[in-house]
Amino acid sequence: MSMSPDDIFARIREVLEEALGVDEDEVTPEAKLVSDLGAESIDFLDIQFRLEKTFSTDERPFKIEQGELFPENLMDNPDWVQNDAFTDAGMAMLRERMGHLDLDAFDADRSLSGIADLITVHSLVLFVQGKLNSETTAA
Repeated sequence: MSMSPDDIFARIREVLEEALGVDEDEVTPEAKLVSDLGAESIDFLDIQFRLEKTFSTDERPFKIEQGELFPENLMDNPDWVQNDAFTDAGMAMLRERMGHLDLDAFDADRSLSGIADLITVHSLVLFVQGKLNSETTAA
């Protein structure tokens, strides 16, 4: 399924409006899911489910693996997190697994509490676009 970033954004906007009960004008590319749109941890499951449903076709299911879109279970690995901050190994893991997040500015702080602010509407667009492109090239 080939879609432009604008088409992906429009579909993601609808997903977030439904999942979070926010108004269309609140869902901007820069909007942070937690601090701007009020998403809570349970909402991430709903958003993931809705994205899978929205971007799946009869020919190709759009499946998001656990931990692929949103960081999960980060505290379980002391190589990744120490003293409530990401280690060099933790940052390398985030860069490898979460290429859709803008980690450049985050690299200076690395605090666990700051990870939520990295998840923006734009990062969702990048994630979906990358996943759709990889599925197209794999076909």
